[in-house]
Amino acid sequence: MTEISSPCIRNCCLNAEDVCLGCFRTITEICAWTSYTNKERENVLAKCGSRQLDMMDKQEKSTKVQPNSK
Repeated sequence: MTEISSPCIRNCCLNAEDVCLGCFRTITEICAWTSYTNKERENVLAKCGSRQLDMMDKQEKSTKVQPNSK
């Protein structure tokens, strides 16, 4: 069975919640990656995908222009 590789893209920058803005893993997941089974890695990658979508959604909402209220 092939080992699942790290999703690290060497663009490491942690946000206020200690989530990497490059791969979307938490600092705990990054540190534990080498000890995870492939099933655990699959679970982490699924969470990373969700985190990325959540962050993109929050960013999109924060950049929308609000109509002027008079």
